[in-house]
Amino acid sequence: MAHIHKEFLIDSAPDQVWAAVRDVSEVHRRLAPGVVTDTQLEADTRVVTFANGVVVHELLVDIDDEARRVAYAVVGGSLAPKHHHASMQVFADGKDRSRFVWIIDVTPDDVAGPIAEMVDQGASVIKQTLETPATPDS
Repeated sequence: MAHIHKEFLIDSAPDQVWAAVRDVSEVHRRLAPGVVTDTQLEADTRVVTFANGVVVHELLVDIDDEARRVAYAVVGGSLAPKHHHASMQVFADGKDRSRFVWIIDVTPDDVAGPIAEMVDQGASVIKQTLETPATPDS
């Protein structure tokens, strides 16, 4: 089993970062716009469409507001490894900064490379998106 661990700092308050992560049906708007082009919630499963055309069905395993953690597992779609479980968690790193931890376990090992590339791209966009101040709608 391959293990992918991505951790980075975000210059934004933990509650603001968590609000975006927790909004599981708005990944394409609030968390990773451009990398994720659409997110649909169907009961306890979200259907995520990526810019590269990959579509995954993710079972939402847990949303823990106290721990600021979302856990999910890929259960179908065009990229359906034998096993894929992931979690995203937000920790305070001071008042106005957050530590974002994204952990993925996946089999078979040969899909870890492409998934790690998507995680790297996603992490970069997540950091940029959450550090950019929101602008009021005109």
